[in-house]
Parts: sequence; C-alpha cells; structure tokens
Amino acid sequence: MAGSYGGKQAGPLPPGVADFYSDTKSMPSREMRQAALHAPLGDEQKGEDPTTTELLTRVVALLGKEDALFMPSATMANEIAVAVHCRPGDEMICERSSHIVNFEGGGPGYLAGVQTHVLDGVNGMLSPDQVAAALRPKGNLYIPETSLVAVEQTANMGGGAVWPLEALRGVAGVAAAAEVSTHMDGARLMNAVVKTGTAAATYAEGYDSVTLCFTKGLGCPFGAVLAGSGEFIQRAWRLRQIIGGGLRQSGFMAALCLYALDHNVERLADDHRHAAQIAAALEDLELVAAVLPTETNIVIFDISSDGPAATELVAELLERGFLVGAFAERRIRIVTHLGVDQDDTDRLCDVLATLLTPR
Repeated sequence: MAGSYGGKQAGPLPPGVADFYSDTKSMPSREMRQAALHAPLGDEQKGEDPTTTELLTRVVALLGKEDALFMPSATMANEIAVAVHCRPGDEMICERSSHIVNFEGGGPGYLAGVQTHVLDGVNGMLSPDQVAAALRPKGNLYIPETSLVAVEQTANMGGGAVWPLEALRGVAGVAAAAEVSTHMDGARLMNAVVKTGTAAATYAEGYDSVTLCFTKGLGCPFGAVLAGSGEFIQRAWRLRQIIGGGLRQSGFMAALCLYALDHNVERLADDHRHAAQIAAALEDLELVAAVLPTETNIVIFDISSDGPAATELVAELLERGFLVGAFAERRIRIVTHLGVDQDDTDRLCDVLATLLTPR
C-alpha cells in the first residue's frame, strides 16, 4: 500500500498525482539544475572544490559554528554526529517520535554501539526537567553513561512543531551542566526560521553540532551539512571517510544547495500557509478525531473509529490523485512543499471533506 506506515512505496506514482507524502518528494527546478552546470569543481577531499567550500562557509555563518562538512544526507550527518559524540556502550537521549529513533534504521546501535533512551515529549519536544531526570550519573561501572542529548527542529512527527527558543536553551543548559554533548537534527530548521523570524544561529546556540538538510523543504535532490567545532568536524570527516561517504567533485551538488539558500528559503511561508489551510479544513470533519497543532509544513491527524483505516484512506486518496502517508493504524501525515501548489491544496481539502464526512 502506497505510503503505508511510512514504508517504501510500491513503484512509480501514476501521472498527475499531487504528492503530499513528504517534502523530500519535490523535484529540482530547471533553474536549480542549471546552477550545477557552471559550478567550478575540484576534489572535495583535498579541499579543492570551491563551490563546496562556498556552501560550507555560508552554512558556518548561518549556524554560528566553527566548521562544517558536506554530506550526502541528513541521516548520515546525524549518525556521524552520534558516533563522534559517543563511545560504544554509551547512551543518548531522544524524544520517542524523533527521526533518529524511528527513521534511521537503528543507526546509533548498529554504527556507533550507542543505545537510545527515549522520552515521551509533547509534539516531539522535551522539557529540560525530563532531560535532567533521564541523565545517568557518571562513574557507575554498571550502567551506560549519558553522552548525548539530541533534539529535532522542527519536530517531524510532532506535526512540524517548532521548539520554543526557551525550551531549546533549557535542554542545552541541562546537558552542559552535566557535561553531556548536544546535537540538533535541524533537517527542517529553516522552516522554524521562516515561521518565527528567529535566526538559525540563535536556535543552534548551545548545541555542539547541528545538521542542516537541503532535501526537505529546500527542494534539493541531495545534500546536508553537519556543523560544529573545528575538532568535531575533523573527527566527523574521518568517520565519513570510513563509511564510504567521501566526496570528490561535490560542487556539482553543492551548487544546488547554494541555489536553495538563495531562492527556496523565504518561499517556505507558502508551504506553511497551505498546511494551515489543510489543518483548518480537517478540524471541521466528523470522521477526524484529532489534528496536531500545525505550525509549519506538516499536518498530522487521527481518523476516528467510525472512519476508514489510515491505509484505506491513503488508497482512496491515491485513486483521486493525491498521495499522503499512513503512519499508524489511524494516523495520517500530509506534507506541503514546493512541488504542490494552491490548486493542489484546494483540491485536496475538497476530497478530504468528501472522504471524511459520513455518507
């Protein structure tokens, strides 16, 4: 079943389907593709690719960090960050619905020998008190040592929730006081920036490492950047090489990311507006049990017990030209992005009203 429980889709979509499954499904524009054609190139592993260097310089300034490293994906960036911050047998603290816990294939355990201590937050966000209570005391030979606290901005399965700055700083402060490292999975950090007007570096303050992804709302087919201290990035570089993530003429892809920073950031407000419209339409439907607060570009809602199962609704929507995702037995996720427009949004709202109203 297409989109079932966040799993792999079976085959290509039929022509003309409006794809609301994920913002990773957007296609690079002609202008973005053309940006790569004239990008100066060199060997990135030797520091000779000027386009990649330009991208890293931009991201370092954007996030307020010392250094950065280009990666194929945000998942690789997150997993390398975990491996740098932790030793095998250590423990990291994450919110239960976070991407690192649910959508990275068990990477912390498989790649770094790190176990996760999952906490139940509110819409994907933890409180400083929760983190403080979960920290393991140091020096006990019988229990794992807490080495890392990871947060996700915005919180994907929390409905694209934006962590308040006060909460982020509170969590970072608790970790710092305990001499525990912090990592921000900022896959959709720019959504939070556009929504609130708060600078990316302000959100990243107090976090030892930050991942910024270009394949979500920014519309690139490839690429993420991991940022942190100079020493951290040197260790991350070595791990990237070990697992086969070393790059050569990466400027061809870095040019797409530079184009995204120049052209695709402010337009995230359009995605937020479309998501808010869909959420508002769902609130009034009889077969909708609940809609998570919708702050950015992700709409998550639960179907009532009288309505269809999530996989059934996904199938019915696909027949009518829309792809969304089923992420639990009665839970649906809808994501807006530059690949769907106002007309797609209007039509989706109409079809949802038809399918989620008792007949």
